[in-house]
Amino acid sequence: AKPVIIRTLMAFQQSPMVDDIVVVTKPEKIMSLADMIKLYDISKVTQVISGGATRMESALAGVSAVRKGAKLIAIHDGARPFPDRAMLERALKAVRQYKACVVGMPVKDTIKLADEEEFAVETPDRSRLWMVQTPQVFDCSLIRDAYTVMMEKKLSGITDDAMVLEKVTGRKVKLVEGSYRNIKITTPEDLLVAEAFLSSRADAYSATIKNI
Repeated sequence: AKPVIIRTLMAFQQSPMVDDIVVVTKPEKIMSLADMIKLYDISKVTQVISGGATRMESALAGVSAVRKGAKLIAIHDGARPFPDRAMLERALKAVRQYKACVVGMPVKDTIKLADEEEFAVETPDRSRLWMVQTPQVFDCSLIRDAYTVMMEKKLSGITDDAMVLEKVTGRKVKLVEGSYRNIKITTPEDLLVAEAFLSSRADAYSATIKNI
C-alpha cells in the first residue's frame, strides 16, 4: 500500500507542468519522509522542510523555500492524492490569465448558516457556493509578498491561501473546476472512498492506500 503523501507527490512528479516540489512537514517526520521520497524515486522533490505551528506558517515556509526565479507556485494539501492532469492544466491556464486561482467544485448539498446555539439562521444560495480544494495556484511573488504582510500584521481568521491574498491585497481569486474525486483524506471513511476511486481506474492492481 502506498502512503497518501506518496500518491499525492507522484501525481505532481508525473505532471510535465511541474518543475520542482517542496514538501513541508512536521520536524520529526522530515527524515522518514525524505527516505520514503527517495525509495519511490520522486526526483522532483528538491527540499523536505519543517513547517510552523499553524497551516499558514507552514505555507509561508514552503513559499519562501521555492527556488529563486520561479514564476508560479501551486500550494497543495498532502492529503489530497487525486489531482489529475486536466485539473492542473485548467489551473495553469487560469493563473496565467488571473495571477491567482483555486480549484474547487460547486456544493451538492444545501448549506445552512448556524448561530452560536446551532439554530439555522440563513440558507445561502447553493448555486453560488463552492467547496474549495487544492491546488491553489498563484503568481509566485504575489503570494510570497501577501504571506509576508500577513505574518507582519499578524492577521487571523485566515483558513486558506487564497484568503491570504484576498485579505492583504483585495485581489479577486478565480475559481477553477477541480473534481469531486479530489478529496482530502482525513478519516477512515475517506480511505474507503479513496480505495474505491483507485479500484475503478486502470491501475486497480495497486488499489491500496494508507495514511502515515
